Amino acid sequence: MSDEPPVTHEAPDSPFQTAGTDHVTIWGSNEADTLAFYRDLLGMPLVLRQPNLDDPSQTHLFFDTGDGRILTVFVSDDRDSDQRPLRGGTGSVHHLAFAIEPGDFEDVMAALDDAGHGYNVFDRGIFHSLYTRDHNGLVIELSADKYDIPDDRRGEVLATAQRIREADGADYAEDEHLRQALEELGLDAEPADLPDAATGVGRSSKTAETRSPSTTPA
Repeated sequence: MSDEPPVTHEAPDSPFQTAGTDHVTIWGSNEADTLAFYRDLLGMPLVLRQPNLDDPSQTHLFFDTGDGRILTVFVSDDRDSDQRPLRGGTGSVHHLAFAIEPGDFEDVMAALDDAGHGYNVFDRGIFHSLYTRDHNGLVIELSADKYDIPDDRRGEVLATAQRIREADGADYAEDEHLRQALEELGLDAEPADLPDAATGVGRSSKTAETRSPSTTPA
């Protein structure tokens, strides 16, 4: 009998359950560079701007990531941006992931190219991902679903794909496991038209180190 924790979309036997992601807050540099990346490049509306209530010397920017979920950033105009990769480690954030429409994938690549932001593209088996960095070296993943899965069924689909993957003896969830999960659950989801890409399997945390868009993702 396996000692691994079960993978299931069912709520655990815990004192309470969260109701979703409300917001994520990151330390930023200055307001101008933050707006240039998150608002002007990624297209997130700035929906609230006020002092940081814990430290009024800083400004607290609120961005709508596209579905009403909020990204907030603490900024101060005396902080310069630093594009060097952030140092990782226990307790640190590896990356932030935001959803993009599959039909916009190549337009996103072109926009990053025009803005001088390198990126890598990978086929992650159950979704397609583009990795870049913001103006402070934080890894940003822009992810497109391979199939139009209803939000309220996403956990169920992934948990089913996990069971199918384990039965198949595969090391990770692949597109075929996702297709079988959708079929088993009776979900008629149309596949998206996405560019061919390597899986990136076996790469270290340096996967997100970007290369020029004109080169093959490393």
